[in-house]
Amino acid sequence: MEHVLRQCLIALRLSDGLGLDEQARSDVYYTALLVNVGCHSDAHEQAKWFGDDIVSKSIKFDHEPRSLRMAATGLRYFGYGHPPMHRFRLGLEFVLSGHREVNRMIEHHAAIARMLGEQLELRQQVLAALGAAYERWDGRGWPGDLKGEDVPLPSRIAQLAEYAEVAHRIGGVEGATRLALDRRGKQFDPEVADLLAHDPTAVFAGLDEPSTWGAVVLAEPGLAVLLDDERYDRALAAIASFIDLKSPYFLGHACAVSELAAEAGAGIGLAGNDVQTLRRAGLVHDFGRLGVSNAVLDKPSSLGPGEWERLRLQPYVTDRMLRQSDALAPLARIVVQHRERLDGSGYRTGYLGAESDSSRASSARRTPIRPCVSRGRTGHHSARSRPRTSYAAKPRPAVSTQRLWRRCSAPPDTVCRGAVRGRRD
Repeated sequence: MEHVLRQCLIALRLSDGLGLDEQARSDVYYTALLVNVGCHSDAHEQAKWFGDDIVSKSIKFDHEPRSLRMAATGLRYFGYGHPPMHRFRLGLEFVLSGHREVNRMIEHHAAIARMLGEQLELRQQVLAALGAAYERWDGRGWPGDLKGEDVPLPSRIAQLAEYAEVAHRIGGVEGATRLALDRRGKQFDPEVADLLAHDPTAVFAGLDEPSTWGAVVLAEPGLAVLLDDERYDRALAAIASFIDLKSPYFLGHACAVSELAAEAGAGIGLAGNDVQTLRRAGLVHDFGRLGVSNAVLDKPSSLGPGEWERLRLQPYVTDRMLRQSDALAPLARIVVQHRERLDGSGYRTGYLGAESDSSRASSARRTPIRPCVSRGRTGHHSARSRPRTSYAAKPRPAVSTQRLWRRCSAPPDTVCRGAVRGRRD
């Protein structure tokens, strides 16, 4: 928890040690915050190969990237949670063609992170750094086009900060220093690694204090970008469309919910400010989906009790995310309630009857329902149906990350309009 916030603070302290000016520090700041945001964009494919996309990510920091030990550890997660015969078939498919798909995933993460940066209208230096987020000093990174000083400095700083944060959390100052020196000149820029090793106490001071969020907000460089209402809404739409990439069944979902909620609010005579609040609530209502594995979200058959419990975490995580931000906290009450139902059978309790709001109804209209026997459909598990029996469903078609990537590259309002017209992905 708070890994990215802590790595951002580490990156800024390394920037100070290198004597970077305010604009360069700003580039490091946004790069460190966004460097890994693309990791969920092919979670559907990750779940196909590794069973649980969240569990499979837990090995990232265990061994050096591209090492034999990392490869061997990754293979142990192949088909995680499935019977032996399924894992065997999956292994054959991987040997024949799947290894190329898995190898391209990390490259896609960097490209999609850059895409979000473009939609947020960040500086070109930040975009270049995000696109090279997984390049290494020795040239053995992803996609492997850059090495040494050709890798943007914000990328080099953010990468060391990311790994050093985990090493410090697990092994303290000594562990982080050892990591920097062991991979100096290989994965990490020697100058940046030496800077960390020279005075690690200053780099890691105060990271365990409980106010990390506030510290990161206050540490934002002075050349901050302030958003008016129009750019604020565009930023929320970009992030919402980005989060919808978590599962192919939700492409365009948040923007469609937003538009439907706003139309419903206007239709019952709400004031303009209230309609705007509904529109924004629709955009942020499913941020917590990132905390649910695609092994649950995309499962074509009935969910077990444990899987339902994981799915019920989605509104809770969304609520905790929104309440961190003063700007988004007012939306949390609407968002928390949107999984409720009039009969009290929603994900949470305590907001029933007249407390239901139009954003909940709008989300229900857009949420794909669970597999249906008669029509042979597959899709997301809706809160409207509880597991009763096994459902016979046709196998879901293979979904190409490239297709989702190209679709997401359209401006957010284009994705929204396509969803509102009734696209079903």
